[in-house]
Amino acid sequence: MTLFALSQLLAGIAIGFDLLSFQFKERRQIIACLIVSCLLIATHFALLGLWTAMGLGLLAAIRFVASYLTTSKKVMAFFIAASILVTALTFHGLLSVLSCSGSIFGTIGSFCKEDKQLRQVLLIATSLWLIHNWLAGTPTAVLMEALFIGSNLLGYYRYYYRRAGKTGLEQSDSDQQGK
Repeated sequence: MTLFALSQLLAGIAIGFDLLSFQFKERRQIIACLIVSCLLIATHFALLGLWTAMGLGLLAAIRFVASYLTTSKKVMAFFIAASILVTALTFHGLLSVLSCSGSIFGTIGSFCKEDKQLRQVLLIATSLWLIHNWLAGTPTAVLMEALFIGSNLLGYYRYYYRRAGKTGLEQSDSDQQGK
Protein backbone atom coordinates (compact mmCIF):
# COMPACT_ATOMS: atom_id res chain seq x y z
CA MET A 1 0.00 0.00 0.00
CA THR A 2 1.39 3.42 -0.95
CA LEU A 3 1.70 6.25 1.56
CA PHE A 4 -0.97 8.15 -0.38
CA ALA A 5 -3.39 5.20 -0.19
CA LEU A 6 -2.70 4.78 3.53
CA SER A 7 -3.28 8.49 4.08
CA GLN A 8 -6.62 8.26 2.30
CA LEU A 9 -7.60 5.21 4.38
CA LEU A 10 -6.88 7.13 7.61
CA ALA A 11 -8.91 10.08 6.34
CA GLY A 12 -11.73 7.64 5.55
CA ILE A 13 -11.74 6.35 9.13
CA ALA A 14 -11.70 9.95 10.38
CA ILE A 15 -14.84 10.54 8.29
CA GLY A 16 -16.70 8.07 10.48
CA PHE A 17 -15.77 9.96 13.64
CA ASP A 18 -16.66 13.30 12.06
CA LEU A 19 -20.07 12.06 10.94
CA LEU A 20 -20.73 10.65 14.36
CA SER A 21 -19.62 13.80 16.19
CA PHE A 22 -22.44 16.14 15.22
CA GLN A 23 -25.16 13.60 15.76
CA PHE A 24 -24.61 14.02 19.48
CA LYS A 25 -26.22 16.84 21.43
CA GLU A 26 -23.72 16.91 24.29
CA ARG A 27 -20.69 19.11 23.69
CA ARG A 28 -18.33 16.62 25.39
CA GLN A 29 -19.43 13.75 23.13
CA ILE A 30 -18.91 15.93 20.05
CA ILE A 31 -15.41 16.85 21.24
CA ALA A 32 -14.43 13.25 22.09
CA CYS A 33 -15.15 12.19 18.50
CA LEU A 34 -13.24 15.17 17.15
CA ILE A 35 -10.14 14.26 19.21
CA VAL A 36 -9.94 10.86 17.52
CA SER A 37 -10.59 12.40 14.11
CA CYS A 38 -7.83 15.00 14.57
CA LEU A 39 -5.24 12.34 15.44
CA LEU A 40 -6.14 10.36 12.33
CA ILE A 41 -6.06 13.45 10.13
CA ALA A 42 -2.73 14.62 11.56
CA THR A 43 -1.24 11.24 10.62
CA HIS A 44 -2.89 11.53 7.18
CA PHE A 45 -1.22 14.92 6.61
CA ALA A 46 2.16 13.61 7.84
CA LEU A 47 2.01 10.81 5.27
CA LEU A 48 1.42 13.45 2.59
CA GLY A 49 4.26 15.69 3.80
CA LEU A 50 1.89 18.56 4.66
CA TRP A 51 3.74 19.63 7.79
CA THR A 52 1.74 22.74 8.73
CA ALA A 53 -1.52 20.80 8.48
CA MET A 54 0.02 17.87 10.40
CA GLY A 55 1.24 20.16 13.20
CA LEU A 56 -2.10 21.93 13.36
CA GLY A 57 -3.92 18.58 13.39
CA LEU A 58 -1.91 17.40 16.40
CA LEU A 59 -2.41 20.76 18.06
CA ALA A 60 -6.16 20.46 17.38
CA ALA A 61 -6.28 17.08 19.15
CA ILE A 62 -4.54 18.60 22.18
CA ARG A 63 -6.79 21.65 21.95
CA PHE A 64 -9.91 19.47 21.97
CA VAL A 65 -8.61 17.67 25.08
CA ALA A 66 -8.14 21.07 26.75
CA SER A 67 -11.53 22.34 25.59
CA TYR A 68 -13.11 19.13 26.89
CA LEU A 69 -11.93 20.22 30.34
CA THR A 70 -12.37 23.99 30.12
CA THR A 71 -13.83 26.77 27.98
CA SER A 72 -11.36 29.34 29.37
CA LYS A 73 -10.69 32.20 26.98
CA LYS A 74 -7.06 32.31 28.23
CA VAL A 75 -6.56 28.69 27.17
CA MET A 76 -8.25 29.50 23.85
CA ALA A 77 -5.82 32.42 23.32
CA PHE A 78 -2.89 30.09 24.06
CA PHE A 79 -4.03 27.68 21.33
CA ILE A 80 -4.57 30.50 18.83
CA ALA A 81 -1.01 31.69 19.51
CA ALA A 82 0.25 28.10 19.22
CA SER A 83 -1.51 27.75 15.83
CA ILE A 84 0.24 30.86 14.58
CA LEU A 85 3.60 29.59 15.90
CA VAL A 86 3.19 26.16 14.24
CA THR A 87 2.29 27.90 10.99
CA ALA A 88 5.26 30.27 11.18
CA LEU A 89 7.67 27.37 11.83
CA THR A 90 6.33 25.26 8.94
CA PHE A 91 5.14 27.98 6.57
CA HIS A 92 4.68 26.86 2.98
CA GLY A 93 2.50 29.44 1.25
CA LEU A 94 -1.26 29.53 0.74
CA LEU A 95 -1.89 26.06 2.18
CA SER A 96 -0.31 27.18 5.45
CA VAL A 97 -2.48 30.33 5.52
CA LEU A 98 -5.65 28.30 4.91
CA SER A 99 -4.82 25.66 7.50
CA CYS A 100 -3.88 28.30 10.08
CA SER A 101 -7.13 30.18 9.46
CA GLY A 102 -9.09 26.94 9.76
CA SER A 103 -7.22 26.13 12.96
CA ILE A 104 -7.95 29.54 14.49
CA PHE A 105 -11.68 29.23 13.77
CA GLY A 106 -11.57 25.64 15.02
CA THR A 107 -9.99 26.87 18.23
CA ILE A 108 -12.65 29.52 18.73
CA GLY A 109 -15.38 26.95 18.05
CA SER A 110 -13.97 24.31 20.35
CA PHE A 111 -13.93 26.73 23.29
CA CYS A 112 -17.56 27.78 22.82
CA LYS A 113 -19.64 26.92 25.86
CA GLU A 114 -22.78 26.07 23.86
CA ASP A 115 -22.99 23.45 21.15
CA LYS A 116 -25.04 25.77 18.89
CA GLN A 117 -22.25 28.35 18.70
CA LEU A 118 -19.65 25.55 18.45
CA ARG A 119 -21.49 24.24 15.36
CA GLN A 120 -21.66 27.69 13.74
CA VAL A 121 -17.98 28.54 14.18
CA LEU A 122 -16.82 25.06 13.19
CA LEU A 123 -18.77 25.49 9.95
CA ILE A 124 -16.40 28.34 9.04
CA ALA A 125 -13.34 26.34 10.13
CA THR A 126 -14.43 23.31 8.13
CA SER A 127 -15.02 25.40 5.01
CA LEU A 128 -11.45 26.70 5.20
CA TRP A 129 -10.09 23.18 5.66
CA LEU A 130 -12.18 21.98 2.72
CA ILE A 131 -10.49 24.56 0.47
CA HIS A 132 -7.09 23.60 1.92
CA ASN A 133 -7.66 19.91 1.23
CA TRP A 134 -8.91 20.60 -2.29
CA LEU A 135 -5.77 22.59 -3.10
CA ALA A 136 -3.58 19.96 -1.37
CA GLY A 137 -5.01 17.26 -3.64
CA THR A 138 -6.35 14.93 -0.97
CA PRO A 139 -9.76 13.75 -2.20
CA THR A 140 -10.74 11.76 0.88
CA ALA A 141 -10.03 14.75 3.12
CA VAL A 142 -12.17 16.92 0.80
CA LEU A 143 -14.96 14.37 1.13
CA MET A 144 -14.43 14.29 4.90
CA GLU A 145 -14.83 18.07 5.22
CA ALA A 146 -17.87 18.09 2.92
CA LEU A 147 -19.49 15.33 4.96
CA PHE A 148 -18.51 17.10 8.18
CA ILE A 149 -20.29 20.23 6.95
CA GLY A 150 -23.33 18.15 5.98
CA SER A 151 -23.37 16.32 9.31
CA ASN A 152 -22.98 19.59 11.19
CA LEU A 153 -25.88 21.15 9.26
CA LEU A 154 -28.03 18.05 9.78
CA GLY A 155 -27.37 18.13 13.52
CA TYR A 156 -28.02 21.86 13.59
CA TYR A 157 -31.33 21.32 11.78
CA ARG A 158 -32.35 18.48 14.11
CA TYR A 159 -31.57 20.37 17.29
CA TYR A 160 -32.45 23.95 16.36
CA TYR A 161 -34.66 24.33 13.27
CA ARG A 162 -36.87 21.27 13.56
CA ARG A 163 -37.42 21.76 17.30
CA ALA A 164 -38.07 25.48 16.82
CA GLY A 165 -40.67 24.61 14.18
CA LYS A 166 -42.36 22.09 16.47
CA THR A 167 -42.43 24.62 19.28
CA GLY A 168 -44.05 27.15 16.95
CA LEU A 169 -46.62 24.57 15.79
CA GLU A 170 -47.38 23.54 19.35
CA GLN A 171 -47.91 27.19 20.24
CA SER A 172 -50.29 27.65 17.27
CA ASP A 173 -52.25 24.54 18.29
CA SER A 174 -52.67 25.77 21.86
CA ASP A 175 -53.73 29.21 20.59
CA GLN A 176 -56.39 27.57 18.39
CA GLN A 177 -57.67 25.44 21.27
CA GLY A 178 -58.00 28.48 23.53
CA LYS A 179 -60.36 30.24 21.10
